[in-house]
Amino acid sequence: MSTSTSAVATTYTVTGMTCGHCVSSVRAQVGLLDGVTDVAVDLASGRVTVTSDTALAETAVAAAIDEAGYALVPTPVEAPAAGASCCGTCH
Repeated sequence: MSTSTSAVATTYTVTGMTCGHCVSSVRAQVGLLDGVTDVAVDLASGRVTVTSDTALAETAVAAAIDEAGYALVPTPVEAPAAGASCCGTCH
């Protein structure tokens, strides 16, 4: 029996990075999270792409980035389209 695992890649935006040392700090701290297999950091855009075995809690990623000395830009929550029900009980 073979099992296949699929990696989860999530991209975040980080503020405050200005140099290669910043990139290294973020990469190292996020890389310590359980399940993380790769961390790619683009200094120019502030984008950090985290690849992991399973989906990570954004709060865990934010805490790691905070530990490195930078800030995670919160992911906006999209509202349901006009006329659409978010859960079926409130509309």
